[in-house]
Amino acid sequence: MLQSKALAVINEVRRAILGKDVVVCKVLMAILARGHILLEDNPGVGKTTLALAFSKTMGLHYNRVQFTPEVLPADVVGFSVWDREAGNFSYRPGAVLCNLFLADEINRTSAKTQSALLEAMEEGQVTVDGVSHVLPRPFTVIATQNPVGSAGTQLLPESQLDRFMMRLSIGYPSLDQEILILKQTEGPRPVDALRQIVTLDEVCQMQQETAQVHVDEDLYHFVASLCAATRQHPLLRLGASPRAGAALVRACRASAWLAGRDYVLPKDVQLLYYNVLEHRITPDPQARLSDRTPHALLSEVWDSVPQPKLV
Repeated sequence: MLQSKALAVINEVRRAILGKDVVVCKVLMAILARGHILLEDNPGVGKTTLALAFSKTMGLHYNRVQFTPEVLPADVVGFSVWDREAGNFSYRPGAVLCNLFLADEINRTSAKTQSALLEAMEEGQVTVDGVSHVLPRPFTVIATQNPVGSAGTQLLPESQLDRFMMRLSIGYPSLDQEILILKQTEGPRPVDALRQIVTLDEVCQMQQETAQVHVDEDLYHFVASLCAATRQHPLLRLGASPRAGAALVRACRASAWLAGRDYVLPKDVQLLYYNVLEHRITPDPQARLSDRTPHALLSEVWDSVPQPKLV
């Protein structure tokens, strides 16, 4: 029942995001696995539309912050103000207190504001003036950044990159898809016509069912071996952390659940391996000099680890 509704969510989002079915499915997998997404792509390809489409179809309370150097941590997590009538300080919620938070161009704000998201992404709460405030459930961050135009940007530190379950890229549409997009400019925006498919309670139930998907002992060993192999690769200065392995397992559970299975297969790992690990590794200078990309290095790691023999 819930799986059919999840597939209906995908079909509804596809009405606004043309020809990007794989990306749409992987974003839903991250939401089901209680993960966060980093969308790294060129301007104008639909990153904001993608986030808005999921918020509408899944009934998620949606907030967006356009990050600039002037955005302060208090804009994100909230602040305390003096309540004269009550005679004490009261909390004013920040933009992050929602179900789906879009951090648009996150690399254009200061490191201090970026770090304000760390507690929210990892702990599901924010702390202001020593008082913790629990975020609504479900909660997902979709952050965007442009891969070109580094002027005025602040690179995300490794500690924050590691909090994102997946890094995805939408990419440019094909010629036929772009023609359809151009024709859509003649009327109302497709995203405005999207229907809500599921409720918040159903999203939480989907997440609970996803977390119960079985992972074989051999698959745990396989994922741990992949992460360990990245840390032993001679051309990687920084390999995948244990958090990366845990994120990969959670994402694979979501992939299996969407496919109608209650168990994970190696093909689930292969589907999400690069999206989960690529932004978490750092090649050393020698790799850059030899034009060995992170994707290529991860391919070498994948080939070096024997896959489990599961049906």
